[in-house]
Amino acid sequence: MTRSRAAVPQLDQAHGTPSKPTMSDAQYHALVDAIEDCAIFMLDLNGRITSWNTGARRIKGYEAHEIIGQHLSRFYPAEAVARRWPEYELKQAYATGRFEDEGWRVRKDGTLFWANVVITAARDTKGEIIGYAKCTRDLTAKRAEEEKLRLSEERFRLLVESVSDYAIFMLDPGGHIASWNTGAMRIKGYQPSEIMGKHFSTFYCPEDLAANLPEIELQTAIRTGRVENEGWRVRKDGSLFWANVVITAVYDEHRVLRGFAKVTRDMSERKRLEQLEVSSRRISEFLATLAHELRNPLAPVRNAIGVMQMETGMPQRVNACRDIIDRQTSHLGRLVDDLLDMGRITTGKIDLRMARVDVSDIVARSIELVHPFIDERTQRVVTKLPRDPVFVMGDATRLVQVVQNLLNNASKFSPRASTITVEVECETSALLLKVADTGRGISQKGLTSIFDLFVQEDHYLNPGEAGLGIGLTLCRSIVEMHGGSISAASDGPNQGSTFTVRLPYASVDDAPRPHRVLAQSAAREVDGGLHIVVIDDNQDSADSLAMLLQMKGHDVRIAYHGKEGLDVVRHFPPDLILLDLALPDMDGYAVLRALRSKRLIGTAMVVAMTGFGQDSDKERSAQAGFDAHLVKPVDFEVLDRLLVRVAGP
Repeated sequence: MTRSRAAVPQLDQAHGTPSKPTMSDAQYHALVDAIEDCAIFMLDLNGRITSWNTGARRIKGYEAHEIIGQHLSRFYPAEAVARRWPEYELKQAYATGRFEDEGWRVRKDGTLFWANVVITAARDTKGEIIGYAKCTRDLTAKRAEEEKLRLSEERFRLLVESVSDYAIFMLDPGGHIASWNTGAMRIKGYQPSEIMGKHFSTFYCPEDLAANLPEIELQTAIRTGRVENEGWRVRKDGSLFWANVVITAVYDEHRVLRGFAKVTRDMSERKRLEQLEVSSRRISEFLATLAHELRNPLAPVRNAIGVMQMETGMPQRVNACRDIIDRQTSHLGRLVDDLLDMGRITTGKIDLRMARVDVSDIVARSIELVHPFIDERTQRVVTKLPRDPVFVMGDATRLVQVVQNLLNNASKFSPRASTITVEVECETSALLLKVADTGRGISQKGLTSIFDLFVQEDHYLNPGEAGLGIGLTLCRSIVEMHGGSISAASDGPNQGSTFTVRLPYASVDDAPRPHRVLAQSAAREVDGGLHIVVIDDNQDSADSLAMLLQMKGHDVRIAYHGKEGLDVVRHFPPDLILLDLALPDMDGYAVLRALRSKRLIGTAMVVAMTGFGQDSDKERSAQAGFDAHLVKPVDFEVLDRLLVRVAGP
């Protein structure tokens, strides 16, 4: 195809005059025409196209015969034409010899592309402008990548600026602050206008500045790429906070250091908790040591009292003094014992000697120990115990210590000649032991803190009877070590108090408790019956399912809490465990892990039992190690198939 071409003069770069061509015009035109990635064409003085190369055809979409003679404004969007931008470009090229611009241009098919345009004035041998050489490059792809990068950087910038839990900011190579996000404003206290351009050492304590820590951190980041540490930092108002700091060196593509990215987290709360934990541990260790040391001088004092009690013919006044020393030494001994036990518990050095014990024996031994104290106040203790023996698994000595402590408290804060009641109730899931008095009572505020260490509800009202405030804390710790709980109730000042200890039962195999074993004798009469444990906090659900299983000839035990379930399984090795996943004290997954860690499962099948029946729920229970997943309400056919599966070989 023949293309119309205009001669393209070659200019001397030094003087702007035509230089001698180094190749023929035909060679030059062939070279220009062969270029495909750049549209190169000539314009006359009026802006009409006089030549058209291969690159112009590929980028613009026109063949030479379609475009030669047309005005260059055909390549511009309507708004650019309306503001006479093509004419402006030519005027600038005419006036200065060259004009460069970037903007949207239009192809033959109407599509837009982003173009880099260079228009150069073409001169004849006399230096007169005879037209223009125009070079257009398609930068659409490059612009798209740049726009993509710009949007990505903008999103990242907005993300960083909106973060409020972390102080994220940039430093220049000298350590001066170059950016400042919302988190930095919240944590450090500075507005951007107050801190931008300042050195980051502003945030360091005087001792860190004296040790040149800021500079050391920057040099370490340059050497290793990243540095992380924790320490005290200073806010704008001068207050200190414990900070986790990460500084990362930032380089460009040529490995030239551009600055540092700095991320700071306020870890003050964690630091405070750690310090509290350390303080608590040290206090516990101190109490244990103190109690141990106090017991050494108490022993000979008690021995001396024993000797004095064996002497006869002593004056009455001396006997009275001896009895006073005896009572006060006993009281001091109890305080020391409480201190020592509290120290052992908090440091994890107390061991329980677990055995099956009758609660009636615990109550009797406790009352016997407090009789001297109660008799002195002419008080009496009334007991309400079950007709049949009721057993718990526990350390008898420690449980006596709990009940004795509760009786001492009841006596101490009750009027003379009053009555203290000890009652044992049998609930479905646990045994309740209540100690009630008609004394001073407890305020509603006191009920929320009375079991806390060193808390003494009425020490300011009754300083003569005040102790160390650890007795109830010790009771709670011992009871919880037995898998139980303790609570206090009172209608208010001078309305008396009731302390309730809840303990799990001992093995149901040896103690007859109809409320715990439903139709047990009938279950034993069925050949091939399974041992099944149902652990579910919904009592109606658990009881009804147990009744159903027992009617099918199986021996069933019920637990309404996770910890109670562990105790039941420990003493009643089952073939099947039906385990609710949403238990109040520990969920079913935690119970399963505990069963495994304590090696209590044996050959039993453990089945999840829950109201959640989505595929994701079943997948999660399977991944946790459950053998099956039953959805409430349990389908009887599904349950029967499960029982057959468990009973099979």
